[in-house]
Amino acid sequence: MDAAVTDPTRAELLDHLQRESARFAGLLGDTDPAAPVPSCPDWTASDLLWHLTEVQALWRTVVRDRLHGPAAAQAAAPDRPADHAELLALFAGTSRDLHLVLSDTPSATAVWTWADDEADHSAGFVLRRQAHEVLVHRLDAELAAGAVTPFDPALATDGIDEVLHVMYGGYPPWADFAAGGGTGRVVATDTGRSWDLQLGRFTGTGPESGREFDEPTLLVVPGGRSAVDFTVSGTASELDRWLWNRPGDVAIDGDDAAVAVFREILAGGVQ
Repeated sequence: MDAAVTDPTRAELLDHLQRESARFAGLLGDTDPAAPVPSCPDWTASDLLWHLTEVQALWRTVVRDRLHGPAAAQAAAPDRPADHAELLALFAGTSRDLHLVLSDTPSATAVWTWADDEADHSAGFVLRRQAHEVLVHRLDAELAAGAVTPFDPALATDGIDEVLHVMYGGYPPWADFAAGGGTGRVVATDTGRSWDLQLGRFTGTGPESGREFDEPTLLVVPGGRSAVDFTVSGTASELDRWLWNRPGDVAIDGDDAAVAVFREILAGGVQ
């Protein structure tokens, strides 16, 4: 096991965002636009390119204009070009603009995000989220092109932390959490990091929709437990991929029922 990695700095996240966006564009520039994306079964390579173009355009506008809601950014969204070369050019310009805007905006700058925690309504949250967004979609592009390469271990370690805390973990401020279903541990075998998990459910009534919720979730809890019900281990790159419901070579050990609850949480999560 290598020495434990440190969290990426702002400069490193900006570098990853730029580098992974370039890798993504280069792959899709050389791939048949109609090629299927194995990890996103309903998408072609062109659909994948358009998706990330839309995503990066929205967050560019949110951060650039210091928005406190998504409506104006959604209204300013570009139309999808019919020509693949034009779509590639649109992505290149959008990605460049997003990188410049985030480079010029202090991380503490308040902007809208969809996060439940008000502390995550910041340009820094957007930067971290977009570095991992493009990393995962770079993998999707590689799977479409048949040219898969590993994730950077430090970035993948931060990706595990983000996906567990932000994408799968926690519950809305209006909901209640009840522990149940078991405990787990995710272990990055190459970077010296691990995450202990408490599985459970959140319940409550959405204040805007009036919808009643009773959903599985997890909490990342302080480590140091002598025993957990299951473990999932692998290199940071493989774990990050697997947690995003992409192909990943991980080892799963422990109680089958607790593992099934964890898999249920992952299945209802991210794309």
